[in-house]
Amino acid sequence: MHMADVLISTPVGLSMMGCAAVALGYSIKQVEKEGDEGKSVKMGVLGAMIFASQMVNFTIPGTGASGHIVGTVLLAALIGPFASFITIASILLVQAFIFADGGLLAYGCNVINMGFFGAFIAYPLIMKPILKKSMSKRTIMIASITTSLVALQLGAAGVVFETYVSSVSSYSLSTFLLLMLPIHLAIGLIEGIITGFVLQYLYSVRPSLIAINSKEEVVLSRSNVTAISLIALFIASVLSLFASSNPDGLEWSVARANLSENVTEVSEFLNHLQSKMSVFQGYSLNGSDAASAAVISGISGVVIVSLMIVFLSRIGKKKQKS
Repeated sequence: MHMADVLISTPVGLSMMGCAAVALGYSIKQVEKEGDEGKSVKMGVLGAMIFASQMVNFTIPGTGASGHIVGTVLLAALIGPFASFITIASILLVQAFIFADGGLLAYGCNVINMGFFGAFIAYPLIMKPILKKSMSKRTIMIASITTSLVALQLGAAGVVFETYVSSVSSYSLSTFLLLMLPIHLAIGLIEGIITGFVLQYLYSVRPSLIAINSKEEVVLSRSNVTAISLIALFIASVLSLFASSNPDGLEWSVARANLSENVTEVSEFLNHLQSKMSVFQGYSLNGSDAASAAVISGISGVVIVSLMIVFLSRIGKKKQKS
């Protein structure tokens, strides 16, 4: 669901950037108030896991499209909505600057569509009430699927709305909407099932890892951190090699809705800047074959994302100490 700059206008891009910045600043303050000393570590390793998982696109049967998990709902269930939002915003920032995945002007749109709706609407209004009322493997799966479906539908609708308001190209609004919502319904269903299985497993082995169950700070041991980090590296360097080559849900919908790209001076400049800054543009590397490039870019991304998240989560603490 990573939007490119050619889908939005400069005013819309800047406005959404402002909204994302406000939400991110507020989230950093809230994480600081929580006073969980070990949360930055949890955010770092879990963020690396989500980044790696987003590299693995799965095929949507019968469509010719693919999708990948977003991870906001899973993160919110494990570390809370504010930390989840910071983590997703960090992942998207690294993806935009290092991998040219998602436009620079569209960064704010992507943060709101992929982070805000899941962390601050779907999770608190659907998953949290369900699991507070009854925590069991059955309710965990129901809550995971329902919450993921709503989060993905809101994100898909956000893409359509932002593109429509931008008026960058003439197209049928209803056609684009009817393409985006069903394909992301399928993606949301798969993400919900994956989220449900992960949470069910954690509930069976260590219930306190689920944020709603936590009565006190839950610290990950060194062995836990190492295990999660190794899994993230494995996903990024091995499983990503088997990712679907089909266009993702957004690209698939754009092609079928006949949206014409609107290359403005601003978007052209930002695309040029992005191409210069992106070391692993398109998760590739000059002078390396596709497999080697995927492994190198995946491992590098896992490390960079972890460091970025830990840095953002500690900004408030540093200010407080000063």
